[in-house]
Amino acid sequence: MRTAGVDLAADVKKTAVAVIRWEPGRAFVERLVLGASDDLIVDIAAEVDAIGIDCAFGWPDDFVEFVGRHAKGERVDLSRDSGMDWRRRLAYRETDREILGRTGRSPLSVATDRLGLTAMHCAALLDAISDRLGPIHRSGSGRVVEVYPGAALRIWGMNRANYKTDPTVREAALEDLTHRAPWLDLGSTERDLVRSDDAFDAVIAALITRAHAVGGTHSVPPNLREQADREGWIALPSVALEAIVGSDER
Repeated sequence: MRTAGVDLAADVKKTAVAVIRWEPGRAFVERLVLGASDDLIVDIAAEVDAIGIDCAFGWPDDFVEFVGRHAKGERVDLSRDSGMDWRRRLAYRETDREILGRTGRSPLSVATDRLGLTAMHCAALLDAISDRLGPIHRSGSGRVVEVYPGAALRIWGMNRANYKTDPTVREAALEDLTHRAPWLDLGSTERDLVRSDDAFDAVIAALITRAHAVGGTHSVPPNLREQADREGWIALPSVALEAIVGSDER
């Protein structure tokens, strides 16, 4: 099996993609590209068994309705309650609330935070991937899945504050990873993982994608599946990191 992880950014210069090859009891970082173009990501998506992208796959249903009603000049708050709880409901997806409940931290709001430009990039990228692979299921039921490295690191006991901004912290996080996953061969990528948070997150994204591919992430609640296919759903690991290494690779 081969899995890929993408740390997506609004700008191609800050976008990274990693590919991990899985063999019985071990795994190898086969490829790591910084400044990855959409064309390259689409090509990789077509070559691997599964690909995880670190970005929201959609916007909250309530927010979409809000913007649509506002654009048409209609009332935006049908309940006549425009307080903070109402605004929070518009700002976050169901998967964001699920992540908050399981990890104690919420992802950035795709509706109100600085993630918006990257999400626009992601929407166009998903279209390009679907042109090659067929329809994309934003709930993660196909070969393409939404991932969140920061949350996975918390679940796997490797969370380190400021790892995205401080290379020394990132080096310590990499030491955590190599200690917990001695079966993972980073090859010549270690320097890039310390130097670039984008590269580091791309590798973590590829690990999460593997967890999802082998059934090691929390499933979408049945009552939220249709909504998840519109809003997106973050694949959060439900098993320990060492559990994603199998013995029956193909």
